[in-house]
Order: sequence, then C-alpha cells, then structure tokens
Amino acid sequence: MIVSPVAIVEPSTEPRLDRALHASPRLLADIGGTNARFALELGPGTIGMIEVLSCAAYPTLADALRAYLALPHVAAAGTVRHAAIAIANPIVGDFVRMTNHHWEFSIDALRTACGFEALSVVNDFYALAMALPHLADGEKCQVGGGTAVAGAPIGLVGAGTGLGVSGLIPAENTAAGAKPAWTALRSEGGHVTFSPANETEVAILQFAWREFEHVSAERFLSGAGLELIYRALAWHRGIVVEALDAPEISGRGLNGSCPLCEEVVDVFCGMLGTVAGNLAVTLGAQGGVYIGGGIVPRLGARFAASSFRSRFEQKGRFVGYLAQVPTYVITAEYPAFVGVSAILAAQLGV
Repeated sequence: MIVSPVAIVEPSTEPRLDRALHASPRLLADIGGTNARFALELGPGTIGMIEVLSCAAYPTLADALRAYLALPHVAAAGTVRHAAIAIANPIVGDFVRMTNHHWEFSIDALRTACGFEALSVVNDFYALAMALPHLADGEKCQVGGGTAVAGAPIGLVGAGTGLGVSGLIPAENTAAGAKPAWTALRSEGGHVTFSPANETEVAILQFAWREFEHVSAERFLSGAGLELIYRALAWHRGIVVEALDAPEISGRGLNGSCPLCEEVVDVFCGMLGTVAGNLAVTLGAQGGVYIGGGIVPRLGARFAASSFRSRFEQKGRFVGYLAQVPTYVITAEYPAFVGVSAILAAQLGV
C-alpha cells in the first residue's frame, strides 16, 4: 500500500480549496497510555485540528472521542463518518483492554456510540510502521553510521508509557523499479524477556525479579522503566535516594545535577541499543531501524552521544553486519496520523 506524503497543518489553518476533500472529514487518533491525540483529515494530504487530551481526564475512550468531536472548530468541519484509531495495545478480536491504562471497549460498540459508519482500530506501532517510508529527511535524525538498503525490511522500536515494536516487510512481488508495497508487523515484541548485557544490568535484573515474576524489555524501556532502573541502581550502589518520577529522573540526568540519574539515562540508552540490535538481526532490517516513542526524542544530543549505537552493533560476529544498518530517531511530532490515514484509506478503498 502506497500513500502520498501527508502535510500536517495547524488547527487554525483553513484547508486549501484547490485540494481534493473527502466527502466527510475522517477522524484519526493515536491513543497512548498517557495521552490521546486526535485530528481530522479533511482530504488526502490535509490533516489538521490536532488536539492532545489527557487519558486520565476521561473515564472512557468514547468520552474522550466525543469531547474532541464536540470542540467548536471540529464540529464545524462536518459530520465524521469514518475513523481510524491507533492504540498502544494488542488488537485481537472486537474487545480491547489497554495494557497501560484502564480503558477497555468493544470496537463495534465504540463505532455505534460515536455514530461512525466505519471504524478501524489498530496497534499504534503498526500504524507508526506504516508511516516510516513517508517520513521526510527533516522528520528523522540518524544516529551513527550505516546506509539503508532500498526495499529491505525496516525495524521500529519506541519507548514511552510502554515499549512498542513493529517493522515493515516489503512485498515479494514488487515490480522492478517500482516503490515497494509494505506489510507492517502486528508485533508485541516489547514483552520479550529482558536479556542483560553486562554485570550492572544483571544486578538491575536481579532487583527487578524481586518485584516481577517475568521481567520484559518493557519493564525497563518505558517511563516506569526509568523509575525501576533508578531504584535498582540505588539498591545496587547502596545509595539512599528520594523517590523521583520519570520526568524528574531524565531531567536531572540531562542537566547533570544528579550522577545517579545520569547513570540511569546511560543504562536506559544502552539497553535500548541491545533491543534495537536484536530487532535488526531478527528482521534482517537492512532498511534501517527507527526509534519512536516519547522518551528518546527528549534526550536529544545526549542520546546520540550515549552507548546506544555501540550496543546496537555489539553482536559478536555480526558487528560488521550491524555497522551497515542505519538507526534513526523519529522527530516528526505526529507520525502515527500518517499511518492511520493510509490504513483507513485502504479500508475504504479511497
């Protein structure tokens, strides 16, 4: 499936009259464990009226959807008949119960409650994967070396409220010289068992086993994971520390005011490098591995200077192989909207 690049326009921007418009605006949503992002697609390539709502402020997803649709400038755009939602959760059947938030719902009941004729609900990293081929150079930042091989598999991993994993596999029957058609993976790879790579990480894992029977990669590579690494390192170093949440830990780690928090950020980046490298060799992702989610883009230059890339390549006999695989941080503000737009267009056939 190939989709034209999408321009994200500001909520106050009027759609250009010389661009084709959909018969009715389409609702696009990107639902995480913390924030719910909504937008309207007025026509192919025109997405606007973007609003970010706090999930905690609404009892149900339907309540958040109705609140967005009731906003005066959104309601003035016309009746929404078709919608696509990317959500941080596996989608199996009609019923969805979020892993990192209390919302749960029937997809068909949600469609009926909101008055939609068509509603597509997909995993958020499945949607983000569909957006990868359409990111402009200014919407991603390469970390380390390597050169993408055109038409090769692409990996995707991202830390936020949880740890998302996906990828793109090119269609086997793509004609010579044509742009590849892609299949996105419906993966829950964030829940693979965590594998330590050094003695410090062994100690961190031993601490985590005191709290969790199964310690997944997501236990560390997420907002809650930063807090767990912080507690584990304090225990390992024999340090008595104050309780800090993830934003405070990353903030103090970045400004240099807390050596332990600096170590937490470094350990986090190294762990992510190992997970991204695992994904690269698993998929044969010579098209590159992309880093999404809300945490890494906020680390800025600190991430590029971290052990992420060296740990990404640290695979023994496969160091040379991974040195050729580029890694990119996604810097686009709302990339998942591009993916859900393409998914909805495929469902509707237009």
